[in-house]
Amino acid sequence: MKNNRRSFIKLAGIAAAGLGIAPRAMAAAMGGSAPIKDDPKGITAKQWAMVIDTTKLNTAKDIEKLAKVCHTVHNVPSIEGKQEVKWLWPDIYEHSFTEQENPHLPDAVTRRQYALLCNHCENPPCVRVCPTKATYKRPDGIVDMDYHRCIGCRYCMAGCPYGSRSFNWGEPRDHLDLDALNKEYPTRMRGVVEKCNFCVERLAVGKLPACVEASNGAIHFGDLNDPNSEIRAVLRERFTIRRKPSAGTEPSVYYII
Repeated sequence: MKNNRRSFIKLAGIAAAGLGIAPRAMAAAMGGSAPIKDDPKGITAKQWAMVIDTTKLNTAKDIEKLAKVCHTVHNVPSIEGKQEVKWLWPDIYEHSFTEQENPHLPDAVTRRQYALLCNHCENPPCVRVCPTKATYKRPDGIVDMDYHRCIGCRYCMAGCPYGSRSFNWGEPRDHLDLDALNKEYPTRMRGVVEKCNFCVERLAVGKLPACVEASNGAIHFGDLNDPNSEIRAVLRERFTIRRKPSAGTEPSVYYII
């Protein structure tokens, strides 16, 4: 009995260590330390962040245009109703900034629509609760997904305080135009979670996120840790807020109000 128990504990320890090593190895690969040749065109940062200027981008129509660009690039299925899958979407102030209550806000602020997406938090609760490390934080601050490791438990959805994740209840390919797929980005399978990834696949080849390119200057993107970056200049010059600051997640998405 003692030997069996020792064997069980040993095997459990090895399995736990494997789960701990896997995400670190994956993160290392994303950081360029794996034996995979980096694209010389790729752009990097110590902490990617985004600033959305809501004085320029504030209507559902304009945000939905950006969402269409994002969803097309990432083969996001178009499903209506409760099974909707979304990476970028519009919502009102009351739903977007639940902790920024002020009954005397200008109508221009309360009547705007706000572009919502994954906040790529510095302290992401979704990463902590994922049992298979399918969701993980890269060295550059981006919270990414490994769809092959996702078992569909949806713990990450419960852990995310921003509602930024979607679950594929059905076969997502049934809701895609297969002739118009972006072959540079994988489609998903039934039973996995997905979300915005700050266009990691585009950054790797020297391109900015699709929504940033299509926003006509309404969305800024850059290295938050570089004091000389454009995004730091914007944050110094403009007043910004973030969603649910009391959650302690330290979102990397800022909003100019």
